[in-house]
Parts: sequence; structure tokens; C-alpha cells
Amino acid sequence: MTRPRRAGFAAAALIAAVLLAGLGVWQVERRAWKHELVVAVEARIDAAPVAAPGPDAWLQIDAKDDAYRRVTATGVFRHDRETLVQAVTERGAGFWVLTPLETPRFTLLVNRGFVPSSRREASTRAAGNAAGPVTVTGLLRVSEPGGAFLRDNDPAANRWFSRDVAAIAKARGLGTTAPYFVDADAAPNPGGYPIGGLTVVHFRDHHLVYALTWFALSALSLFFAWRMWHSRD
Repeated sequence: MTRPRRAGFAAAALIAAVLLAGLGVWQVERRAWKHELVVAVEARIDAAPVAAPGPDAWLQIDAKDDAYRRVTATGVFRHDRETLVQAVTERGAGFWVLTPLETPRFTLLVNRGFVPSSRREASTRAAGNAAGPVTVTGLLRVSEPGGAFLRDNDPAANRWFSRDVAAIAKARGLGTTAPYFVDADAAPNPGGYPIGGLTVVHFRDHHLVYALTWFALSALSLFFAWRMWHSRD
């Protein structure tokens, strides 16, 4: 191989090494951000509940600052407009029961909890459907638009795989609806269903593994560049 050609390969490997090292640094930064997020979320979960944000605060709500914040709201459930979203939980497969809660200022979708397939029909859990004003406390969750992995929500067929607030509000003909939903806490419902308090707070953290992988590939690229540059004709 001629020296100019070796120099070209060495330069390409050097550029690759820099890019790979940059990816490694990015993963280190992501890891630090993830750890800060976990600390913040743990503090929110343990804090006293605050009033569910109203329309004046909706534009400022995001996952970073508000997800899993404990909130409370008082209103009347519209059980006739509930939505079942497929779920897999520690109790097995079934559905989340999302019910509109009409408050004096806006409608709030509340994930009242889990029901197994045998309790899919509202008539099988009528005891848990309160008719009067109720106060709900739970965790604020950001909307899950679109659907789940390889599964799109199908409002026309009433098949839901994710808790897409905007799509559910439209399908159920709700009025002014908060852009988030609330996972109800473990306060028992009459009759035992739905079962609340099953929120799983978990953040995947593979950033260190990814960072080490990128740095290792960067080191290999540097070694390749060095070999190309110093090899003989």
C-alpha cells in the first residue's frame, strides 16, 4: 500500500476516533442527566400533593420537570366515557381504566388503575364507580401519543395500547382536557376494582456501558490510525 493511501486510511480512522470519543462523552453527560432526573423524581414522589395544574400552566408542563409529581384534584367521574388501555402489570395482563374527571375548570383523565380481562366490562365492577364528587390523588404522567411498540392506537375500533390523552379526549368527545393524565394512588375502590397504585417508576440506565463501548471503539480506531501511519511500504 502506498504511503498516501495509508495516510488517507489513517486520517479516516483518526476522524472516526474523534467522533466515537464524542459519542462516549455524550453518553457520560446523559448518564449524569439521568441520575439528576432520578433524584428529582424521587423527591416529587415523596412530596406532599399539589393541585393538578390548570390551563394556565399547561404550556409549561414537560416530562423533565413534572413527570411523577404528586397532584390532587376534585371532581365528578364520567364513567360512561371511560377508556380501557391494554396493560401488562405485576398482576398479569389486563387493562388500565382511564376515566374523565370533570373538575370545575377542566377535564382530567385519571388512570384509576388496573383490571384483569374478566373485569373489562364496567358492569362487573359497578361498585367502584362513584357517582358523586371525589378527590383523586396520584402521580402526574405525560401523554403517550401514537401507541405502543409495533401497535398503533385505533380509536375507531376502540383499541388502545397507550395512554394518548389528546386522542382519547377526541374519541370520547371531552371538553377542555388537561394534556397529561394522572395515575391514581393505591387508595382502594369499593369492590376492589380498579386497582390503583401500580405505577412503576423505572429509568433505564445503560449509559455507562454505551460510553465504555464508544470509548473502546475510539481507542481501536486510534490504534488503527497509528498502525497505518507507521507501517512500511
